Amino acid sequence: MPTTSEAAAPESESAPESASAPETKAETTVTVRCTGHVRTELGEYEFEYTFEGDTLREFLDELFEEYPELQEMLIAESEEEATHSGWAPTPEELPGTWTKNPAGEQTIAYARILVNGHFNENEKGFDTEIEEGDRVALVYPFMFCC
Repeated sequence: MPTTSEAAAPESESAPESASAPETKAETTVTVRCTGHVRTELGEYEFEYTFEGDTLREFLDELFEEYPELQEMLIAESEEEATHSGWAPTPEELPGTWTKNPAGEQTIAYARILVNGHFNENEKGFDTEIEEGDRVALVYPFMFCC
């Protein structure tokens, strides 16, 4: 027996069954390692985390939904939060190819996110692909000044 929406729509307008089936993404399990302030906030330095998808963005979306305080701790909302006012002058022309992650996809000064030991900025940013068993490090070290 057709549902009310199927009965109302002519056959030519009804969607094929494959289009109406919900798309399911594969689950990926990674090892998450935490340092400094992140470790203090979560109370543990290493744990397994399973999320739906295969990119750093999908991992972070789910992790931040569960631990919203981490988003505030790690992700810069403005250029000022992402930039340190370091003591070394910035050269006018940087060597090589330098690109910066878009606003909202940068970590705050001193905080970093690594996938298998590589800074996400040096890979594909938040679009870095993650595979089963990869390691994701959430790094926000304690900084002390003399």
